[in-house]
Amino acid sequence: MQAKAPETKPFGKEAFTSLEGTVVRWLGNAGALINSRGTTIMIDPVLSGFDMPLLIQIPITEEDVPGVDAVLITHCDNDHYSRATCGKLAEKTKEFHAPHYVAGLLKEELNINGTGHNIREKFQVGDVAVTLTPADHAWQNAFPKQHTREFQMEDCCGFWLDTPDGSIWAVGDSRLMEEQLHMPRPDAILFDISDSEWHIGLEGVKKMAAAYPDTPLILWHWGSVDAPEWKEFNGDPQVVKELVVNPERVVVLAPGERYCLKKLVK
Repeated sequence: MQAKAPETKPFGKEAFTSLEGTVVRWLGNAGALINSRGTTIMIDPVLSGFDMPLLIQIPITEEDVPGVDAVLITHCDNDHYSRATCGKLAEKTKEFHAPHYVAGLLKEELNINGTGHNIREKFQVGDVAVTLTPADHAWQNAFPKQHTREFQMEDCCGFWLDTPDGSIWAVGDSRLMEEQLHMPRPDAILFDISDSEWHIGLEGVKKMAAAYPDTPLILWHWGSVDAPEWKEFNGDPQVVKELVVNPERVVVLAPGERYCLKKLVK
């Protein structure tokens, strides 16, 4: 049986208004909307155009997005880089940010002038400081059909966001890397729980959770895509809770549900 996300909680323009604090909303699969005191950032939004059946209702359409300060794309897989969504949001988005390869695709495919970055490079979106973190997800090189070029480690990334209310780490799709176990303690992790060999894997889930034993783990890359035979989409929150230290910090959101960021006590 495939674990399925809780029932979607749709939202609209109210999620993009100025507010006190920082709110994270899961968009389904591996996407998020972050509103930090009125600065709005979408990470890997796939609001339409996905080429596999879904288990969930997406909580917002592109038409209902009033505007967004920045869209951040971690890598070029179509469950993260939605051409349809980026195209529809282009006129409503002030900035697009991604690794250099993905920024090139935005220009070539959609005529969007995104900003390309190196891994560990920092940039600012309003009051939010963003840093690209490393990821290991060049899976295409292992499959002749997808090996259309030599994919590089730097074609994929995670994003670390320092907000006025704490830090959020979207690790991105990645096999576990040693460097990922030695970051500063984040105040929340957008936590991939896929057991695929090109993702963190269950042993990686256990190790990363142990490296940050007090950090809330907002689960993603699970419960959204109707693909019971694909490990990439078949994370199970119950399995995660049995693996990690302090399982009460595992956060299982419904798509569209609010999570209010809080700084951890040092």
